[in-house]
Amino acid sequence: MTDQSIFPTSSSEDLTRAHLNDLRHGLLRLHKALVDSERISYERFHGRVTSSGELLQLVIQHEWFAWLHPVSELVVQIDELLDADDPMTANDASSLIERARALLNPSESGAGFEKQYYDALQRDPDVVMTHAQVLQLLAPDVQV
Repeated sequence: MTDQSIFPTSSSEDLTRAHLNDLRHGLLRLHKALVDSERISYERFHGRVTSSGELLQLVIQHEWFAWLHPVSELVVQIDELLDADDPMTANDASSLIERARALLNPSESGAGFEKQYYDALQRDPDVVMTHAQVLQLLAPDVQV
């Protein structure tokens, strides 16, 4: 028989914080898969990227990678919420989760991020797999 009283119960904020942390890690994996995929495309046109430092500068500054910035910005917003001194509300977390759902909506006929994201999903199975993992974290039935 297990004494349940020795296990602390998680508060709603703890569960929300854990879910956002999982989402953050999923978005980071997705961002990496997208960067890796874009690197291959970039190198076809511009030649080999010779170092991780060069790649970082390209991701930050080059227009080829600019479409990835919304994913980076969403991760930063999640980080800010997780690191805030004020208690996290369910509305704060829900807002970021809704932004992620809206962002990760590829479209063949779209423009900007949604079109580029669609193209990446069409050409790279790693992006597809990581996308599916993140979508599981964004499923409406996942409690926040």
